[in-house]
Amino acid sequence: MSRRNQGPRLRWLAKRNGFYICWTESGRSRECSTGTADRAAAEIFFAEWLQQRGRHNGPSDPAQILVTEVLNDYARERGPKVTAPDVMGRAVEVLAGFWQGMPVTSVSPQTCERYLEKRKRSNGTTRRELGVLQAAINWAHKNGRLTRSVPVTLPASPAPRERWLTRQEAARLIRAARTQKARLYMPLFILLGLYTGRRKEAILSLRWPQVDLVNGLIDFEIAGRTRTKKRRGKVRIPSRLLPHLKRARQRGTDLGYVLHINGDSIGNIKKGFAAACSRAGLEDITPHVLRHTAATWLMQAGVPLWDAAGYLAMRPETLQRVYGHHHPDYQREAADAIGRRPQNVRVMR
Repeated sequence: MSRRNQGPRLRWLAKRNGFYICWTESGRSRECSTGTADRAAAEIFFAEWLQQRGRHNGPSDPAQILVTEVLNDYARERGPKVTAPDVMGRAVEVLAGFWQGMPVTSVSPQTCERYLEKRKRSNGTTRRELGVLQAAINWAHKNGRLTRSVPVTLPASPAPRERWLTRQEAARLIRAARTQKARLYMPLFILLGLYTGRRKEAILSLRWPQVDLVNGLIDFEIAGRTRTKKRRGKVRIPSRLLPHLKRARQRGTDLGYVLHINGDSIGNIKKGFAAACSRAGLEDITPHVLRHTAATWLMQAGVPLWDAAGYLAMRPETLQRVYGHHHPDYQREAADAIGRRPQNVRVMR
């Protein structure tokens, strides 16, 4: 029986006093010396070896290349270029752990279903993770690593979240955030989320050159950023938000981040935001709920669909489908018409 292919690994061989790259090929064990006993230097050699190996071998059949190799190549090449490399990194880590030692052809509806069962996470989380696997496989095919792509079966898309904050809940959350002395940026983060409807990443990456306090505009786009379906766009600063930004500007630097910790960018606000929600007595609230809230408030205020979509940098179709029922004119004409007696209709006797 041939040995299970575990893929290339970096191992310390005491008898040779050095690090070696070890792998199994056609049922036989293979070794390649890194020429060093230093772990850091060996890892650099290993990374270069993997890259050269992929180039020299040319396109491989999906049965001849491991899922972990495809994921590692994708993370190394695409990771620094994506908008959320930490999210991709976590997905690659859990995906590689599940498909360790398995070829790309092992990706099937059955293994994807087992992955879903083993992860014990929401459909939204596993769908995003499996989406990274599909992107990695497609990338390998497009860049000459695979002779063909392999489809990844994704779980059904979760239903849109209905949770949003009332005005009273939003006020409680802001008051609770102001009691967190160690996180002075949290109240402004919440205000930016509520009044601009932008995603967490767009707010945390915002710098003062993007904020025009004179003309009252914020440009959330970043020069050189790859445009994705998660548009950022420009937004007019609401009158209730403007004084908060002016006060924050006095504490900031010309090129610095609007939200920062001692001048440094904020990597993650998950724990601080959860603590503020707990203090406010709010459950099932994430930073993205602020965007849901902004869209809901605009619909409840009767703002025309096109104007609200432009303000939120959201597609009108998405706004109508997810938030349209909050609009005061939602189905009004149909509801009024269905009870009216038809005009000019001849009644047969």
